[in-house]
Amino acid sequence: MNFDISPAVADHADRLCQIERAAVQLFRGHPAWPSYSAMMLPREIVHELIARGRAWVATVDEEVVGFVCLDTDGTPDAIGIAEIDVLPAFGGRGIGAALLEYACAWAREAGFRRVDLGTLSDVPWNAPFYAKHGFTVVDKHAPGFARALARDRENGFPDHLRVFMSRELAPLGPTDWTRWPAPAKLNLFLRIVGRLDNGYHALQTVFRLLDWGDEVRLRVRADGLVTRPVAVPGVPEDSDLTVRAARLLAAETGCPLGAEIAIAKRIPMGGGLGGGSSDAASVLVGLNALWGTGLDEDALATLGLRLGADVPVFVRGRSAWAEGVGERLTTLRLPRRWYVVVDPGEHVPTAALFAAPELTRHAPQATISAFVSGEVAENAFEPVVRARHPRVAAALDWLGGFGSARLSGSGGCVFLETRTHEAALAVASRCPAGFTVHVAAGIDPSPLQLMRQRIDAAGHRS
Repeated sequence: MNFDISPAVADHADRLCQIERAAVQLFRGHPAWPSYSAMMLPREIVHELIARGRAWVATVDEEVVGFVCLDTDGTPDAIGIAEIDVLPAFGGRGIGAALLEYACAWAREAGFRRVDLGTLSDVPWNAPFYAKHGFTVVDKHAPGFARALARDRENGFPDHLRVFMSRELAPLGPTDWTRWPAPAKLNLFLRIVGRLDNGYHALQTVFRLLDWGDEVRLRVRADGLVTRPVAVPGVPEDSDLTVRAARLLAAETGCPLGAEIAIAKRIPMGGGLGGGSSDAASVLVGLNALWGTGLDEDALATLGLRLGADVPVFVRGRSAWAEGVGERLTTLRLPRRWYVVVDPGEHVPTAALFAAPELTRHAPQATISAFVSGEVAENAFEPVVRARHPRVAAALDWLGGFGSARLSGSGGCVFLETRTHEAALAVASRCPAGFTVHVAAGIDPSPLQLMRQRIDAAGHRS
């Protein structure tokens, strides 16, 4: 049977939940049936994994017949199979095996050393199936499985039949593709407090890094060329910020190696979430590791500033108080929070906002303590964007019905901070048609830094 595997998209979420419910029927009469039948796969979680690029579907004649999704839960160097299901009518045709191998290949490129899962020992398409694909039974009482074990017991799975299994992944080779996260950011506030000597506006802001964003794939070339295998419409290769980042790193370090660069875009362009800057930072950090150029964080951040004011915060990978044009950073420890991020689908040109006569350019200096206490939360661009971009204004008004909605950067994405994941999901589930919504957590260090640590620990050689 011919089938294709591809990344899941938002419209697949309901279908994946339907497939999971159909697959559960295979467990009727098994001791685990009461648990499986009562525990549905939450659509919101499926949608979130899709948004993060952690879900893939198998299609036959354009019909989705199976899926797999991954999620981190445990040790930093391992990732877990959150769910893998195939419609019973399509079982036994190699689809489940192909989905499993695809997910393991993705995990290897993302620098993970191991894939974990929990399953049943006595069901042929569970533990015996995984054993055929290199998974071995491990001690489920090991510290790295504590959360998963507790969750299984809360859900009433038969403990004596439940096993955890792991598959060690082959080390990355010097010319293998690697996958580097490029996280989005939010500006939790933004003030313009004057002009710098170079004519740029002096800003104060707080960058909050998220656990959601783009994905940058890199592969080292021996011939010194930096290329994009896939063209980006409207963006010539020589002006692409990621290509410029790679060439800048090579020029500054004298590195004779090259690279192929491919981007999976999820961060909307012109949304105030830093997508282009984050992509460039991921190229700098990734190739510095893969090429073995050995620049420290300060040197990479200095290089990044030559590409854009927001690049240094992504290079450093921690939420921060920022001043100057955004490059003078003071790391902040921010509380765990979740964010509802709404994209109204309207591009907001930053240059036009900076030129707007009604923009407040000489606000009083804020302090970190004032931000922490909640006295400072405004965005200088918001009144201008509201007046000029009605869809962004509508998104702010809708989201403002649930709390303090804010503009990120120069827009047009807007966001709401919540204290719990459940609260964020509840708001997101009510998003009006015509807007795109994401739920993301604030995270420190960023996913990019965690990837760099995995690659460093694995001793990847160029």
